[in-house]
Amino acid sequence: MPARTPNAKMPYSEIAYRNLRGRILENDMPAGYQATEQEVASVLGMSRTPTREAMLRLESEGLIELRPRHGMRVLPVTAQDMYEIYQILTGLEASAAAAVAEKGLSAAEILELERAVGDMDVALKDDDLDAWMEADERFHRLLVTFSGNKRLQTVVETFLLQAHRVRRMTVKMRPKPTRSNDAHAAVVDAIRKQDAEAARRVHMMHRDESGRMLIGLLEEFGLQQL
Repeated sequence: MPARTPNAKMPYSEIAYRNLRGRILENDMPAGYQATEQEVASVLGMSRTPTREAMLRLESEGLIELRPRHGMRVLPVTAQDMYEIYQILTGLEASAAAAVAEKGLSAAEILELERAVGDMDVALKDDDLDAWMEADERFHRLLVTFSGNKRLQTVVETFLLQAHRVRRMTVKMRPKPTRSNDAHAAVVDAIRKQDAEAARRVHMMHRDESGRMLIGLLEEFGLQQL
């Protein structure tokens, strides 16, 4: 038998989903972008069936809306949307941080969190805000994953995806996020000490401050939606 390619076992619908999601999150398909199912399939170089499945999945995640005979439209994210998203993320992620600290992590898991914080520090020294944002999002996903609560992971991932485009477009408008790096390091320290209350408090303050800063940027620059 011929050797399998790395994606040989990945369903076509998953390939279509990742491709289409990536284009939306990186603003290759910006807010307001409209296309029929056939047009999207042509862009992806795939048939309509996996394309349709990918679109249905992205609709359930709040990234697009589907309209009969009109295909899909990429949904904008407003300042009010971001306010609501950060309210949810603040509460859920703070609970995850507390749960992680309470149960404790292995040395390898602590190291993964530390590496994410270290990568954030390096990115800031290099003035590479795209790399900083990647490491920041990795930290938050690791934190929720280590909680072991799969339903929590699903909900948080949905809102992280919805916030991604706005964060990507505003990351270079914000002050240099050194305070964010410090907060992440403090959360890791609380987790290492298994201090659940400190982990919850620090993470909640961090997410609340980040949300207020981001919404302030949208208002300052008159960005009603992205």
